[in-house]
Amino acid sequence: MAKFDTGGIKALLGNPKQLEKAVHDNPQEVVRELATSVATLPIAEITSNAGQPRKAFDQAALEELAASIRAHGIIQPITVRRIQDKEYQIISGERRFRASQLAGLTEIPAYVRLADDQQLLEMALIENIQREDLNAWEVAISYSRLVEEFKLTHENLSERVGKQRSTITNYLRLLRFEGDPDIKKGIIEGKISMGHARALAGMDDYATRNSIYQQILAEDLSVRAVEMLIASHQESRKPKEPKAEKQMPLHLRDIQDKFNSFFGGKVQLKRDDKGKGQLVIKFANDGELNRLIDAIEK
Repeated sequence: MAKFDTGGIKALLGNPKQLEKAVHDNPQEVVRELATSVATLPIAEITSNAGQPRKAFDQAALEELAASIRAHGIIQPITVRRIQDKEYQIISGERRFRASQLAGLTEIPAYVRLADDQQLLEMALIENIQREDLNAWEVAISYSRLVEEFKLTHENLSERVGKQRSTITNYLRLLRFEGDPDIKKGIIEGKISMGHARALAGMDDYATRNSIYQQILAEDLSVRAVEMLIASHQESRKPKEPKAEKQMPLHLRDIQDKFNSFFGGKVQLKRDDKGKGQLVIKFANDGELNRLIDAIEK
């Protein structure tokens, strides 16, 4: 069976008889192509999944996402299951789907799964990950789909794809750059390595992260140099611990107490190791100042 381009997939999905024949002749090839290609589907043909575990969606957050979609489009396609011709059900991406409706979109990019293709899809995605021409972002998206659609833990996914768990986690952390177009583009175009991206993913401060990203490009910084730069930045942001107050010697405390007793609790005695110091008498208003003067005069 011939491979399909994006237009071919659209034609295949629009021709039920051709699709049925293709699935019958070579189901693995059909699933492989559907798994790794994005179709553009009419929103009107997509319905929510009644089994969706998440029932409540924050309206303000949906409006914010809708505004982003109007400006930048859908960053990551949703995933749907084909029920029959012109009828699809959401598997994952309910929030993106709802926000797209709010944004007024009539079509949405989607990965299409067949009704009974779970095992085949898993095989297709894992096979896709093994390809050497995938960039780090594409690998991260594939891992994310396996985790999201098959409810796999990082440990389970590690066993399925034969990678260390830490490798899986590091790739998935790249998806935090979905809302960071410059760094995302840098990953896709190979301007920064996986090591650079992993280091940047550990930073929460958007402005500083992007400043360091631009510095990587301008100065061709190594991963080690970036890690040191980030560590230095994070160290400088740590709140400084207040210096421990030196305990006042007992005889000086007695003297301060006597002054406080005389002046009414407003005196502070300060003295260094060389005997130099000061006696501070505090007052809140002119009335207190006059009272202190009276006490001194008496």
